[in-house]
Amino acid sequence: MAFTFTDSNVEEIIASGKAVVVDFWAPWCGPCVAMSPVIDALAEEYKDKDIVIGKYNTEEENDFCIANRVISIPQILFFKNGKAAPFRLAGAQKPEKVKETIEKLLAL
Repeated sequence: MAFTFTDSNVEEIIASGKAVVVDFWAPWCGPCVAMSPVIDALAEEYKDKDIVIGKYNTEEENDFCIANRVISIPQILFFKNGKAAPFRLAGAQKPEKVKETIEKLLAL
């Protein structure tokens, strides 16, 4: 199961230096709901790696969303060593594309 990011925990987790994958979603967003099992499966697949994969509900939280200029969802942001990675994924994605990007993040 994917981690639940909130405005009160996301910055601390990113600051830990671990690789972090944040999926921005909302319950009313069809493509977001379609991506949910993909994120959950990847969180399970990578659970033994030094990475946190989770979801940030834009209906319940918004500070981190605004700070990272997320203006459309679904959107996935990647962080490592306390900083944003130089890539992000916008819109619904194939599982292979998300996994490929996670591997790219881990290689940084």
